[in-house]
Amino acid sequence: MKFIIDTHTFLWFINNETQTKMQEYVNAGVKLGWLIDKKARRVEIYRQGQPKEILDSPTSLSREDILPEFVLDLQII
Repeated sequence: MKFIIDTHTFLWFINNETQTKMQEYVNAGVKLGWLIDKKARRVEIYRQGQPKEILDSPTSLSREDILPEFVLDLQII
């Protein structure tokens, strides 16, 4: 698997358990993971061999090398 998205609504939130789960996916071979917290309007981006990147209030996400034409519009989420 190359790519995974995990979203959380007002009933869910990013915590140590969800962060650990995403890191386990990356360690197992997933090349990219987006952990999206809708309530906090925050995205944590996990990539193999790189530190976690945190974006506050992004309007969209894209991943050029894994899904070249894919853009996730976060304004509708």
